[in-house]
Amino acid sequence: MLYLVEHFYSIQGEGRYTGVPSLFFRFGGCNLKCEGFACSEKASDGVVVVGCDTVYAVNREHFSHNWIPIKNAKELLNILNLYELPHAVDIVLTGGEPLLYANDEIFVEFLNVLHQNGHQITFETNGSLDVDFERFPVYKECIFALSVKLSNSGEPFSKRVKGDVIYSIASNAKEAFFKFSIDAESINLGLEEEINAITLHSKKTKVYCMPLGGSKEEIELNTEPLIEFCKSKGYNFSDRLHIRIWNQNKGV
Repeated sequence: MLYLVEHFYSIQGEGRYTGVPSLFFRFGGCNLKCEGFACSEKASDGVVVVGCDTVYAVNREHFSHNWIPIKNAKELLNILNLYELPHAVDIVLTGGEPLLYANDEIFVEFLNVLHQNGHQITFETNGSLDVDFERFPVYKECIFALSVKLSNSGEPFSKRVKGDVIYSIASNAKEAFFKFSIDAESINLGLEEEINAITLHSKKTKVYCMPLGGSKEEIELNTEPLIEFCKSKGYNFSDRLHIRIWNQNKGV
């Protein structure tokens, strides 16, 4: 079953296309927990769940009752009619981990119609789940923001870094770039070596580093140290503009 957590029209807050008006579809479920990011969300049953800053789209046990089951592609396509959108607005598919549904018939039909109607499609993915580019050629027309997780996520390297998957996506997609979430405390913990171990699977793919955090305060705390890190290593700094402006990650 395909699950949609939320949809919203905003600007892209991260990575290469920061500032671009985009319609976001956030899908439910993920193959990682990333408890090391230490962001927390209180579920309706009173349980505080720890994980990434979108843990409400990751943790099925405590949040799935708020997820919307999608029965056909038309339900997703009709969402575009809820907004006053410019022609062929950028579409961003995020999560959770949207590539959990990469082989889902409804999901693929949705992508095909979006592409036929001229939309630019961007996936925000952790880069650990493969895509069948030959079976579903529409993925060759998509952009992939490879938000591969670092050790600060708390996930083991073997689970979060799949070199063959990274290579496949970077080689077959219309466009791809790396996007890492980094906090000030992690900068001096061999981070450059870890990033190099990930990016060697696609050496020509550009690297963007973002300050870790689920609130404006956390983002600002990590920003200046990260900028200095990027300056010293030659990486691109990416703000998290939506959190800095609205101080939240839901619906923005």
